[in-house]
Order: sequence, then C-alpha cells, then structure tokens
Amino acid sequence: MLNIEVQTYTLKMKILLLGSGELGKEFVIAAQRIGQTIIAVDSYENAPAMQVAHDFEVINMLDGAELDRIVAKHQPDFIVPEIEAIRTERFYDYEKQGSIVVPSAKAANFTMNRKAIRDLAVKELGLKTANYRYATTVDELRKGVMEVGMPCVVKPLMSSSGKGQSTIKFEDDIEKAWNYAVEGSRGDVVEVIVEAFVKFNSEITLLTVTQNNNPTLFCAPIGHRQERGDYQESWQPAQISDTDINEAQEMARKVTEALGGAGLFGVEFFLTDDGVYFSELSPRPHETGMVTLAGTQNFNEFELHLRAILSLPIFEITLEKAGASAVILASENSNHPTYSGIEKIAALPKTDFRIFGKPTSRPYRRMGVTLANNSLQTPIEQIVAQAKKAAQIVTINY
Repeated sequence: MLNIEVQTYTLKMKILLLGSGELGKEFVIAAQRIGQTIIAVDSYENAPAMQVAHDFEVINMLDGAELDRIVAKHQPDFIVPEIEAIRTERFYDYEKQGSIVVPSAKAANFTMNRKAIRDLAVKELGLKTANYRYATTVDELRKGVMEVGMPCVVKPLMSSSGKGQSTIKFEDDIEKAWNYAVEGSRGDVVEVIVEAFVKFNSEITLLTVTQNNNPTLFCAPIGHRQERGDYQESWQPAQISDTDINEAQEMARKVTEALGGAGLFGVEFFLTDDGVYFSELSPRPHETGMVTLAGTQNFNEFELHLRAILSLPIFEITLEKAGASAVILASENSNHPTYSGIEKIAALPKTDFRIFGKPTSRPYRRMGVTLANNSLQTPIEQIVAQAKKAAQIVTINY
C-alpha cells in the first residue's frame, strides 16, 4: 500500500488562471466544485473559462507590467498558466512574493519554450529524442534542414495546438515553412526548431501527476491522431507494450522531477521499432486528455491537476472504462456561431459532448468535443468511431 501523507491546510484558495480556453474552463469547473475562487485572464472578453469564473481580467499577458498589475491587484495564492504566450520570466518574482506558480516558475519557463525543454531533456537528462536544430532566420533553417535531413518537421519555439507546424519534404518547402512558423508563433520569440522525422508506429500522451510529498502517478496512456499538428481524436487506453510504458514512465518521471512543483503534466512520446522517443511536454492538462471527460478514470485530468496543486493527496488513478474524444472544428469565420444537431448526440448511447462557448470561430478552430465510452473489453476502434460519428452530427451555423 502507498504511504500517503496528509497535510492540514486551508482549502479556500484564490487562483489566478492565465489563459481561459476550453482546458481552463474545465479546470475552473473542477475548482468551483470544491469551493475555490478563480480569476480568469485572457486577451479577449467572454473567453470560455471567464464564463464560469468568479472574476476576469482582459490583458496582454506578454506585457510584464500588466501581469504585475493584476497579480498585485488580486494577490492570488496560486498562479496557473494555461497557455504559452505569457511573460513567464515574471513568475520567479511572483514566487518570491508568496504566490505558488503551477507547477513551478521553472517548469512554466522551461516548457513555454520548446528550446528550453528540449535542451533540458537531451543535454541534462539524456532522454532519447529526434535529431534537431534551431533557426532564427530562413537561412539558418535551410542549414538545419540539410543537417537533420528530409523529411523533417518545423515548429515555432512558442506555439500551441499545432499552430505554425509543418513538414518539409522538398527544398522548395523551406521558405514556406519558415513563414508559416513565424506566422503561427506565439509571443515575441522569432525562432523555430527543425526536427528529423521520426518513423513512429504511434504517438501517446502520458498524463503525469506530480504531488507535494506524495508519489508521482501516471494515467493510462492516451493515443491520438493529428492533422495540421493538432489532435483530431484521442483514446484511452492506448495499446503499448510493458517495456515501452515502463520506459515512457521513467522518462516522464525524470523530466517532471527536474522541473519541480506539483500538478499534471502532459508528456508526449513517439513509439517506434527502436523504442520510445520523448517529443514534448506541457505543464498543465493536455488537449488529448479531454478523453478523460468521458469517464475513463476515477478523476479526470482537470480534477487531478487541481488536487495536486492544492496538495490534496491522490491515492491512486484507476482506469474505469475505455473512451474516446473527437473534435468539433469550425470551417468559417463568425462572430456569433451557433450549433445544430446536439439533440441527436444526446440520443446516442454512451456518448456525450462539450460545447466550449467560444464567442468567435475561424477555420480549424476547436469549438467543442464529443465523447464516447464503453467497457474495457470493447475494441477501442469501435469507441473512436462512435466519437467521430457524434462529431460529424454537429453543424456549426456561421
């Protein structure tokens, strides 16, 4: 039996949430259920998490002075980043002032920039990754492509949901890839990473929960399929050998321990004939982890993140069902999107949905997600097909 340490503390906390998208919204709902106070922050009004928070702020989070202002105004117990485009170097000062940055100022700084986390993983921890180079100009990118070889993948150092990511197959693709990466970059960092293409059999996300004074825990692995660098479906559990899951867990444990702090990390891996390759890491609930909203676990990823943050001991994470999620994507720009077909999803067995409440749409923007579950004995392909079928029922009206 695990030795769980139980601390005594005041549960009523004030949390400043930096980024208020759909992941932040589910986190706020989890926090509201156990009586926490949330101030949701983003660059536009009526963002999803703002709709369920106690208070909100609209600022440019890349403006350090604005960040300083709202931290001084609200005096939060916890600062919880949900996106990359934040002046994260200010977090070290907020920790000195008494706020707890989640998972830690170091983790937030390192993982908001692919360069820092990749160098930590490879140079300090010796994790196996794809061959890679950095570039700050199109000429440097051209040189990097020649060194890692084609095909290869180009990503901005700061981005999310696959923005700015593309594959280079021919020399003529290099300049287009550079322009697309710069256009999709978040923040003011004009730099990209070019990675050798890894011939992988599948990709997984390993949700890793670090706790204060208690053991690190792992969720069952999540498989996912991507298009344009953004996930389209995810499923849990993903098929993986005992050897590979042990290797992935050890890598995830190493990198999360090096970053420090408590919370849920989404650690991504490639599974290859040559073993497991570390890909990326997010210090917060992961988009592919929305599958846990299908009731696959005793706690979903947002509840796990919150409990770890608050030092509520998590005895175990159990896999209860097999499940899948599929995204509902917009195809047009609109300032007032509405939805049809929801009642048809509601009539399906073992199926559910979430509409995020984003006030505007644009092509390929994720507007909602459908969820399906069944017994652990049910073929996972069948459950994925059910989630995809449900997503196709929804019509977005522009």
